[in-house]
Amino acid sequence: MSTTLGLGTLSQRRLLGVMTASLLSLSVQAATLTRDNGAAVGDNQNSQTAGATGPVLLQDVQLIQKLQRFDRERIPERVVHARGTGAHGTFTVTDSLSDLSKAKVFAAGEVTPVFVRFSAVVHGNHSPETLRDPRGFATKFYTADGNWDLVGNNFPTFFIRDAIKFPDMVHAFKPDPRTNLDDDSRRFDFFSHVPEATRTLTELYSNSGTPASYREMDGNGVHAYKLVNAKGEVHYVKFHWKSLQGINNLDPQQVVQVQGRDYSHMTHDLVSHINQGDFPKWDLYVQVLKPQDLAGFDFDPLDATKIWPGVPERKVGQMVLNRNPGNVFQETEQVAMAPANLVPGIEPSEDRLLQGRVFSYADTQMYRLGANALQLPINAPKVAVNNGNQDGAMNSASSSTGVNYQPSRLLPREEPQAARYSQQPLSGSTQQAKIQREQNFKQAGELYRSLSKQERQDLINNFGGSLATTDDESKHIMLSFLYKADPEYGSGVTQVAKGDLARVKALAAKLTD
Repeated sequence: MSTTLGLGTLSQRRLLGVMTASLLSLSVQAATLTRDNGAAVGDNQNSQTAGATGPVLLQDVQLIQKLQRFDRERIPERVVHARGTGAHGTFTVTDSLSDLSKAKVFAAGEVTPVFVRFSAVVHGNHSPETLRDPRGFATKFYTADGNWDLVGNNFPTFFIRDAIKFPDMVHAFKPDPRTNLDDDSRRFDFFSHVPEATRTLTELYSNSGTPASYREMDGNGVHAYKLVNAKGEVHYVKFHWKSLQGINNLDPQQVVQVQGRDYSHMTHDLVSHINQGDFPKWDLYVQVLKPQDLAGFDFDPLDATKIWPGVPERKVGQMVLNRNPGNVFQETEQVAMAPANLVPGIEPSEDRLLQGRVFSYADTQMYRLGANALQLPINAPKVAVNNGNQDGAMNSASSSTGVNYQPSRLLPREEPQAARYSQQPLSGSTQQAKIQREQNFKQAGELYRSLSKQERQDLINNFGGSLATTDDESKHIMLSFLYKADPEYGSGVTQVAKGDLARVKALAAKLTD
């Protein structure tokens, strides 16, 4: 007879496991959420900001540590955007934005080399390209002011509005860590707490979630950015790439047919068209708001879960992709895209998700590729780099000066006034709170009603099929979000998911938009 506490016969251990599982199913005991040092977390839903509309604070240890840990979860595959395809090209300005920005990339007639990396977001490096997923659309501009990265997706909105929730969202989308199998119930357990995701989930479960090719999809910067002109005037903008090849998505039947014959259909399409000289093209447009316009919306325009309906689009120029990589690893896999790569005249807005990405993307690339990642040929700017950074792994830079500091009379390095960030008035106290104008469902309903009859039915079947396996409470909460967005939409998905429509209506009646 064993004297070790907790051990017994195999049958006893099995019985104990069954009893434990039964107890857990009856009552889930809440535990205190902590950081890695054991300290309790007071708010894991909202980043600390400087007032209600100010930027995120660096002192938010939970946000920073959470993103740091998340960025280091995979070696060497990217945690997100692992499955990627890249191409070289040029961007030519046809309509100058010099009235809005001092950045040379927007000057009349300017031609800028670019490298674009398209990607899946959630799925791994060798996953089929037919899987339902947002698609990354990241462009590195090798401008005369330094490198500018416009890192976006084919969807114009995102699932969350605060970067503090980014690791949680990706964990929910990824396979169950116990089995490495996809599990819709985990995803909807999370998203039933995140009503602002309703519009982007609608986009995902529509046929836009399974594009036919990278050439035949639009791209979006998603976030609002600031453009600053030579006079110091600030405007908020959103960037949109419009495919000149048109939009083409796969319906559910086509997904099955394509996946059966080619799990790399999007990569094959892009590579073959460029090799044949049929170069894909996109026009770049911006939507523009003055700072005083932000208060006039019934939602927060800096919320990444929202589009800007009714705001005119202004054409900027055209991008042509005309050359495939010579080596996929050295270029497509080693390219380090990050929203932190900005140039004077382009600045981040106070969008809470963007504020976190400015830190997180650069940090994850530094972890993945090393401290000198920007010295790699695919990442190196076309202008001279001149600073005091030194040493570190794989440092290939050539330096013959002993002045690795600044300021210095021996080797002066100027700080141009024109390169300074614009000033933003701030007021109020530090806080951790939701944004004040959420409007979580209206745009999801508008997106649903914009689809054709067949596209609506595909969306209903796709979404309902995934929700059908979700736990009862999460399923009905999600269904109430869809019903609040549009009663026809919610009723259709409820029927496919085998939900209780009366219960859905009752839950939806308690929601405010």
